[in-house]
Order: sequence, then C-alpha cells, then structure tokens
Amino acid sequence: MNYTFISATILLILITDPVGNIPIFANALKHVAPERRALVILREVFIAFVLLLTFMFVGEGFLRVMGLSELSLQIGGGVILFLIALRMIFPPPKTEDDTELREPLIVPLAIPAIAGPSALATVLLLVSQAPERRLEWVAALCVTMAVSATVLVLAERIQRVAGDRIVTALERLMGLVLVAVSIEMMLRGVKSFARQLAGA
Repeated sequence: MNYTFISATILLILITDPVGNIPIFANALKHVAPERRALVILREVFIAFVLLLTFMFVGEGFLRVMGLSELSLQIGGGVILFLIALRMIFPPPKTEDDTELREPLIVPLAIPAIAGPSALATVLLLVSQAPERRLEWVAALCVTMAVSATVLVLAERIQRVAGDRIVTALERLMGLVLVAVSIEMMLRGVKSFARQLAGA
C-alpha cells in the first residue's frame, strides 16, 4: 500500500488505539496519586515513542538479519492488525486485578498498550516500503503520540463527559475501520505474491 502522511498517521492512531487504552490506563493508574497521573502518562507515551522511533531506524537492518521480505511483513502485519481489530470490536471479559499497587513503569502501559506488536510491525512496514520517506513517518509517529498523550491525559474528563457507552462505541468503530485496513493489507500482499509466482 502506498501510504501518505495522513493515511499513515490515521493508521498509527488506529493501531495505538488511545481511546481503547483509556480503561487500561485508568485501571493501572488508580493507585497512583492524582497529581502524578499526567506525568506518568506522558512518561509512558514518551517511552513508547522512543521504542517505535528506534524500530523505524533499525527496521531495515532487522528485516535483513531475520531474513524477512517486505511481502511477508505486509501479510503478517495484516494478520496482526486483523486480530487486534477483532479484540477492539469483541473485547475479552475484563478482570479486576488489584495486586499491583506500585506505579507502573514501561509494562503494561508503554508496552504493550501503546507500542504493542502491531504498532512495531506497522512502523517496520512503513519504513520498509518507503525508506526515503522516513522523516514523513517520523512526523506521523509524532502526531500519533501527541494524540495518544492528549487523549490519555484527558481520559477521566472524556469518560465523564462522553460516558462509557460512547467511548466503547467509538472503539468499536475504530476496530471496524482497522478490520478493513488489515484485510486490504493482506489482499495486496497475496496479489503481490501471486504476481511473483506468475513471473517465476
């Protein structure tokens, strides 16, 4: 797929899913002092940003070392996105876990809530398809992280104003869009593979 800055930004926002992360962050931060929550959120978003940015710059080398082709990454990324989208539309039952009373660090907020496998695969895919546009992808990632930070810092207000039902409905809608994106990625990967077989 030939991504533009806007489409890449939208894709990254859908995958990092800041709206869907609201309940995850709320549960993880409920034992953190209210005055520290915004600072913790910004710290976790920054850690996720550094990790994704690192993958953008070492992605090509990683593919070469692992012997992976862009085609396999595209199809595999599509499969991962599809599974993530299904979880957004049909979330697993929520469980209460009150055993963790310490302030969260890196896990589970930065990783995997924000910089999960699907986000890592996506930044690798963007760079592998158009390495000459790396700065454009970095800008898209910056916008994505800014959106995530804003949504998560304002999460409590968003929940109060919109209500849980609207937040849930919005996440379902984002999941539906991501399903379409993931299927398109897989279809294009399969078509490219069929063309390679035909030309062999």
